[in-house]
Amino acid sequence: MGYRGGVADDGEPRLLLVHAHPDDETITTGGTIARYAADGYQIAVVTCTLGEEGEIIPPALAQLAAAEADQLGGYRHGELMAACAALGVRHHRYLGGTGRWRDSGMAGTPSANHPRALVGGSVTEQAAQLSAVIDELRPSVVISYDPSGGYGHPDHIRAHEITMAAAPAADSVARVFYIIAPATPVRQELARLREMAGVPFRVPADDELPVVADDRATTEIDISGHTGDKLRALAAHATQVTVADSGRPCFALSNGLAQPLLATEYFELVHGPRAGCEKDLFGGLS
Repeated sequence: MGYRGGVADDGEPRLLLVHAHPDDETITTGGTIARYAADGYQIAVVTCTLGEEGEIIPPALAQLAAAEADQLGGYRHGELMAACAALGVRHHRYLGGTGRWRDSGMAGTPSANHPRALVGGSVTEQAAQLSAVIDELRPSVVISYDPSGGYGHPDHIRAHEITMAAAPAADSVARVFYIIAPATPVRQELARLREMAGVPFRVPADDELPVVADDRATTEIDISGHTGDKLRALAAHATQVTVADSGRPCFALSNGLAQPLLATEYFELVHGPRAGCEKDLFGGLS
């Protein structure tokens, strides 16, 4: 398989996204996945862990938790497969195989000491596992987190590290992007939610959600035609996400804070040619 300008010779452009846990693919990039899948692009998602340490929202499922039956990872696998189907993901892989790496939990928690915790593993080994997936699927564009992991979760930071160790060096990869949340659009949407009646979650203050400077955004992907797909995928992650009733564009995680559902998802180009990428991850590549 050869590549011309970052697009496969068979004419099928390919996108690969590297995420830490089930639900991350939908929360941060669900609209982008759905848009490109609908346009005929081959979409692949690599998930680094099963999300075993996630906080469980439905009381009826509380016994799945790591401290109880420790069955949450298997349950979240089912949620992830349903979300991938809703978004149009064609290929899914777990880093190193299903269950190879475990959710490390938040920084400072005992779960980071588990023998399979992602953050306890070798970056070299994990990057080689990601490289194997890249060699298999041959994406021309790869997306993951920035050095902060978006909000500081150790597994997100590790996903960033292994992506940057593997993707820029791959001969198929023309561009690598970070997922970002620019301050202005996030705060504008929070202001709209504060004015909206019936929002079932607490709308956070502007400084409660992690955002970055607006000028970091190199690429804006219009997902307005695919917010329904994103909402269906969010609803599939019921252990982790609560979706507001129709007409109220938001959702919440276990902390009960309203997360705005923007009509645009934002990215920062960190590897590859910039010309043409302002509105299209693949713009100017073919």
